[in-house]
Amino acid sequence: MTGAERQRVGVVGVGHVGRHHARILAQVPDVDLVSVVDIDRGRADQAASETGSRAGVDAMELLGNVDAVTVAVPTAVHARVVIPFLEAGIPVLVEKPIAASVAEADAMIRCADRAGTTLAVGHSERYNPAVTVAMPLVVAPRFVEVHRLAAFPARGLDVDVVFDVMIHDIDVLLTVVQAEPVSIEAVGVPVLTDRIDIANARLRFGDGCIANLTASRISRDRVRKLRFFQHHALVTVDCVTQQVEAFRVTRSADREPVIEGGGVSVPEGEPLELELSDFVSAVRTGRKPRVDGMAGRRALAVAQEIATAMLERNDQLRPPDTVAGEV
Repeated sequence: MTGAERQRVGVVGVGHVGRHHARILAQVPDVDLVSVVDIDRGRADQAASETGSRAGVDAMELLGNVDAVTVAVPTAVHARVVIPFLEAGIPVLVEKPIAASVAEADAMIRCADRAGTTLAVGHSERYNPAVTVAMPLVVAPRFVEVHRLAAFPARGLDVDVVFDVMIHDIDVLLTVVQAEPVSIEAVGVPVLTDRIDIANARLRFGDGCIANLTASRISRDRVRKLRFFQHHALVTVDCVTQQVEAFRVTRSADREPVIEGGGVSVPEGEPLELELSDFVSAVRTGRKPRVDGMAGRRALAVAQEIATAMLERNDQLRPPDTVAGEV
């Protein structure tokens, strides 16, 4: 595709997240949002009316009629929807988590590689301007503290909070820590649903860094904060207010240690808009997107390790079955 050509793009799934995909793509220069698809015809019609595109209920009708698609359907059907597009050589951006299992993620990555096409994953927090500004400031962190708290949602309940919420921070963490996790402790509690609604994980990495991640979807407050502690330095990120602070201690032989730093300038920007623009640019130029299939796979693999650790701990804490007739 040359830079002069307009890209024909389709959106598959226009629920809570997908309707924002459609809204943004309808306004991206050199992009024609040609169709929105959803198994709920009413949702598809509404999104099409709002964006001036066609409505459909069958994603496969887009094959041969689009140059790229974004997919925002339930995680359980990511692979089923995405793979036919990749096999046809059509670039795909799929919402996080990349798939329901690492095996499905691997199948998607293989398809993209064989077809020589783009597979991007919607870890939108990586595109948050505050995270983008902070990442070069984070060098060999020794301890990372993350809190991501949200109110109970009307969507995303097909997966545990680890895959719905915490996976954003897992992706960021794996980008700044240049080592693999060597041990994981985790606990999760199903509070309002039958799935895990609040979780805490403690990860130890091969370089000695320890990260403590808390994610909740039952909080009264909306909190998305990351703190990176490193040698004589601290970097804090508020993803909600898009603010970054960086402090460092300078030392010399002739004076007391001095703390320097403060707020860091952060440009304004909507993470999802920046993510979709990056995808469009990657498709047009043939370069890798900022968050590709392998990055999505890494985040999913660690999220699954956390989920397994939670399950094992919950089994250990579960009280023995009450004997019939025993008071």
